[in-house]
Amino acid sequence: MAEHAAERRAAGELEASVLAALWAADGPQTAGQVQNNLAVELARTTVTTALTRLHAKGAVGRERSGRGFAYFPIRDTHGLTAQRMHHELDKDHDRHSVLARFVSDLDPEDERILRDLLGNGGGQ
Repeated sequence: MAEHAAERRAAGELEASVLAALWAADGPQTAGQVQNNLAVELARTTVTTALTRLHAKGAVGRERSGRGFAYFPIRDTHGLTAQRMHHELDKDHDRHSVLARFVSDLDPEDERILRDLLGNGGGQ
């Protein structure tokens, strides 16, 4: 029963846990290795499903490992956040309005950071 409760957690929370395990690893990890490195007990099929979804989203890569795959992160946490922001922006056909609303809702410090980045060609 405890496993069912853990498996019903929000997909984002599960995916974040799986990504954290991959970021902490020294190299590509199989679903079983990720499962062993998670703080909660989950079925291997649950971990495999999360890894498959992360792969489909472009958040992790994979390589053959025996009959299955070993997974590795493609982006760091900041890259994933930026990817999600692009994904959300792509959902709306009126990019101008979305960006205008986003900028108008920024706090002064975030607005300053954005202005600095735009003034420097968007680089880091």
